[in-house]
Amino acid sequence: MDIDNRNKIIGLVLWVVIFGLAYVLFDSIYTPYQKIVEQREETELVRDRMEAIRDALIQYQRDNDSFPATLDSLVTYLKTDSLMIAKADSMFGRPANIPFDVDRFTYTIRASGSRFEYARNDTLRPQIYLLSDPDSDDKIGSLERTTMLNASNWD
Repeated sequence: MDIDNRNKIIGLVLWVVIFGLAYVLFDSIYTPYQKIVEQREETELVRDRMEAIRDALIQYQRDNDSFPATLDSLVTYLKTDSLMIAKADSMFGRPANIPFDVDRFTYTIRASGSRFEYARNDTLRPQIYLLSDPDSDDKIGSLERTTMLNASNWD
């Protein structure tokens, strides 16, 4: 083997190593970034769902002069009220890429699939409630401060 052939083989091996290392570097940056983007999208979808539940709670309160005792009461209201049945998709169908299902409406769309946590304080005037995501620190409302009525903690 002469020196030119040996240099060509070494050069080829070095190029393969360079491309391999470049791919590893690219993947080590791109893959974690994609996970962060997916987490942000999931968080945005969960927040959209929580805002839709807030809108449903407000509509329930307008029709009944109080907030529901449980999320099951809200689901029953959405299933039985004729206006809610007719306009549920347009009023609460957020996020738009997820079809509105009243039975799954009060559940998070995260992988855990857990139900949102809801509590009502009916000892104060006006009545207040707390709607929270069990998988994060996101919440709407407060059980102590009436100024936080219908306010989310991420705005």
